[in-house]
Amino acid sequence: MAITGIKARMAFMMFLQYFIWSAWSVTLGTWLSALHFSGREIGLAAGSTAIGAIVSPFLVGIAADRTFATQKLLAALHALGALLLYVASLQRSFAHFYAAIVLYSLCYMPTLALTNSLSMRRMSDPKREFAPIRVLGTAGWILAGLIVGNLGLEHTSTPMRLAAGCSALMALYCLSLPHTPPLARSLDARGSAILSQQTIRLLRGRSMLVFMAASFLICIPLQFYYAFTNLFLNETGVANAAAKMTGGQMSELLFMILMPWFFRRLGVKYMLGAGMLAWVLRYGLFAYGNAGALMGMLWAGILLHGVCYDFFFVTGQIYVDRVAPAALRAAAQGMVTLITYGAGMLLGSWLSGYVVDLYRTATVTGSSFHDWRSIWLVASACSAVVLALFMATFVDDRELRPAGGMLGPAEQGVP
Repeated sequence: MAITGIKARMAFMMFLQYFIWSAWSVTLGTWLSALHFSGREIGLAAGSTAIGAIVSPFLVGIAADRTFATQKLLAALHALGALLLYVASLQRSFAHFYAAIVLYSLCYMPTLALTNSLSMRRMSDPKREFAPIRVLGTAGWILAGLIVGNLGLEHTSTPMRLAAGCSALMALYCLSLPHTPPLARSLDARGSAILSQQTIRLLRGRSMLVFMAASFLICIPLQFYYAFTNLFLNETGVANAAAKMTGGQMSELLFMILMPWFFRRLGVKYMLGAGMLAWVLRYGLFAYGNAGALMGMLWAGILLHGVCYDFFFVTGQIYVDRVAPAALRAAAQGMVTLITYGAGMLLGSWLSGYVVDLYRTATVTGSSFHDWRSIWLVASACSAVVLALFMATFVDDRELRPAGGMLGPAEQGVP
């Protein structure tokens, strides 16, 4: 489908939206480590977006449905976010930095749902039209990684200032978008709907309960990757690590195309299981790979991102959409986001930081090194336990196959 006119404007909005996130978040651990922050502090900083994911449904529900036009709300949040990112880039005290990045995440995370909502309200057939627009967000994520990596900025605060500048540009751009007034009705995915009795009642079904529990648990070891992979690659001696990590998003695009083929052969249970198995394998590859003769193992771990993300998270969204009643689908998807990108990754940020500190050794010069093999083996073992529990207890309630047409990327979350 060709992207023209208003759709091109929505696509550029998505490009900026995810360029911002990628620019500061991927290399955050490497920069904070250069400031001699501990693993626990790096984990907490990485978990700031999880706090935003927990709070954002309530913020969107209050502000977007009754009070502000969507494009104005987006402009205000990104303008404030630009200021907070710049302030965060100046900090050398963890307490001050953490306060700034949490406040920033409270501004940024609601914009994920708002950009999706604004785009879809300009479409006659979102199921067909959204994917080609949302994929520009992944392109923005990739380009940010290539810029930061190729310019050698990973150990500096410059990526955060780059994101701040792009956020300011996004604020101005949003003011040029078509007027999108509030709907004057409650959003199906706002906080109160996510926690309503009707939505929670879905967990009475065994398959949905097991799926939700597995989604929560797998996001705990998942945070090891998001918080510490760039630091690991840099300490291991991998050149241009941020740029190499964009191979994961390229893999994501490839496996998105291949998903219908795998769906027909595997079904929901084994698609979800394959996604979790990919995390086990990825961490194992990281544990035993190196920047020399075994660099191929590190590349394989990076490229497994497509299976890790698409097979579990996108398949999970399809599963929830098929199982939940039509009136509860948006709220059920919101509950998945709250449990995974919110509660699961928040707990994972604490645990990953604790484990990284546990296997950290300080030197007499004040620097430190990590026993990355042990760290990744802990993450791999945690993933393996979740996989085993899921495969032993999950029973699909129905034969599920994807509906016809292209499977679009996930509407929220890390590309």
